[in-house]
Amino acid sequence: MSDYIAPLRDMQFILKELAGLDAIGQLPGCEEASPDLVDAILEEAGKFGAGVLAPINQQGDVQGCTFDNGKVNCPDGWQEAYDQFRESGWIGLSLPPEFGGQGLPKLVSTPVWEMWVSTNMAFSMLPQLNVGQAEALLTAASDELKQTYLHKVVSGEWGSTMNLTEPQAGSDLAATRTRAEPRADGSYRLFGQKIFISYGEHEITENIVHLVLARLPDAPAGVKGISLFVVPKYLVNPDGSLGARNDVRCISIEHKMGIHGSPTCTMSYGDEGGAIGHLVGEPNRGLEYMFIMMNEARFGVGVQGLGLAERAYQQALAYARERVQGRNAVTGESGQPIVHHPDVKRMLLTMKARILAMRSLLYTAAGWFDQAHHSTDQAAADKYRRFIDLLMPIAKGWSTEVGNDVCDDAIQVFGGMGFVEETGIAQPFRDARIITIYEGTTGIQANDLVGRKILRENGATLREVLVDIRAVAAELRADSELAALGAVLEADASDLEASLDWLLANGRERLDQVLAGAVPFLHQLGTVCGSWQMGRLALAARRLQAGGDASPYLAGLLSVVRVWFGQLAPQAGALARVVQNGGDAIAEGVDAAF
Repeated sequence: MSDYIAPLRDMQFILKELAGLDAIGQLPGCEEASPDLVDAILEEAGKFGAGVLAPINQQGDVQGCTFDNGKVNCPDGWQEAYDQFRESGWIGLSLPPEFGGQGLPKLVSTPVWEMWVSTNMAFSMLPQLNVGQAEALLTAASDELKQTYLHKVVSGEWGSTMNLTEPQAGSDLAATRTRAEPRADGSYRLFGQKIFISYGEHEITENIVHLVLARLPDAPAGVKGISLFVVPKYLVNPDGSLGARNDVRCISIEHKMGIHGSPTCTMSYGDEGGAIGHLVGEPNRGLEYMFIMMNEARFGVGVQGLGLAERAYQQALAYARERVQGRNAVTGESGQPIVHHPDVKRMLLTMKARILAMRSLLYTAAGWFDQAHHSTDQAAADKYRRFIDLLMPIAKGWSTEVGNDVCDDAIQVFGGMGFVEETGIAQPFRDARIITIYEGTTGIQANDLVGRKILRENGATLREVLVDIRAVAAELRADSELAALGAVLEADASDLEASLDWLLANGRERLDQVLAGAVPFLHQLGTVCGSWQMGRLALAARRLQAGGDASPYLAGLLSVVRVWFGQLAPQAGALARVVQNGGDAIAEGVDAAF
């Protein structure tokens, strides 16, 4: 297997030229994020990923986790790597200094997490849960709970989980049955079972802090009656020391297609009298609070799609440069590496283009998070908040689908050897398969996009996004070298607007047809957003060239942008036709077909 090389040049270019690192460094609370510091952080993260996490990745995949009488054992090397990770302060990179974090912008932490995923996704899921839980506690927990838990969560001394799904409920959280009974001292006893809990049990940290959705005795039915509780594996004494084992235990772990190094647990609460927990925030607002952690997780899962795609691309490119096979179909030459074969070149270049589009969109969105959180310009902050809310299903759903496609193409580059585990390319393919499923399947993301985002606000935010997209298209058309790209982007924007109009016109009377086209619409919007960002990337490269930078790097970027607009951007037009015409056949043909 080839060594991982952090794509620092691409990361730095997008951070500085597209995502607005300099502007974000001027925001209140973000002043530490100087370009020099950010470059140093990325370099160190790349070294840590390549030197510590990557070497145990394949071993963790082969060895997996074991379960023995309630005890979960993680793969060899996990403990040592985590200790180094925690001691280096990586978990608190974007978390508040008052709880031991470094307070850096999300824009800085996003490429760092991409590197962790690229080098060892299964491992990275453990500290990533701490970040999401910290965000939820910071927003909703009482000062007492914050003081009790946040310092340890931010430092990584304690692990974290989120417990949503139950065996009978699946993604339907309205069907949650776990119950919480109040106690005289203000705490609660929890009873129930949760499934698919990543790192629900392990020995890597001295304690595990579970965030658990449960119902109070007088709770209303449905999602409006769900509360959120913090339930530690070991009870925490008033002085912060650990007390007795709580009544929560792992009763099994899953045997999965991928991410073998990450234990996926079934957790049982209250088998021996009730697991002691504490209410987070107000009663019956648990789902609202958990969505803070879930949105953090959904963005993080989108970054997983990017990280896995980058790793698979690097492996495929290294193999294609070394593997000698067949004759070149154009020149007839033999003895050449397969990287010279036209179809292999097509796969590698479209993989690279997809990765650049994903990275540009996700880093730009990370910058929106920072602007929404820190900007003193309220109008700008509100705009970026709307953009984040609208495009979160794209960040999660589209990025993970594209990540799967890239990992699939990587196996195709390997040919028959891609089907052999020893080459290592099957692992990112298997690991990536879960990312379109957990934290909400692509269908759930698409329904959220169409129902809660588009129809509820009558498409207002998407029309704002279209204004920005068309502004980029106009800039591209004004450049003679990029005018053809601008024409493609403008056409795709028009097709997107037509799909939006169709959704709005049919969202009430023909909701079944609209929802039948929701996933194609998600892909259409994702593809257009990719074109939007690739157009911005091309404009940035041209500006630098106009300023005298004649580096081959910029020429290479522009070549990949042209591959995107030639091979991938045109797919948005076909998806528009699917959105507007394909739903009828699905909605009307189910009974007859089945």
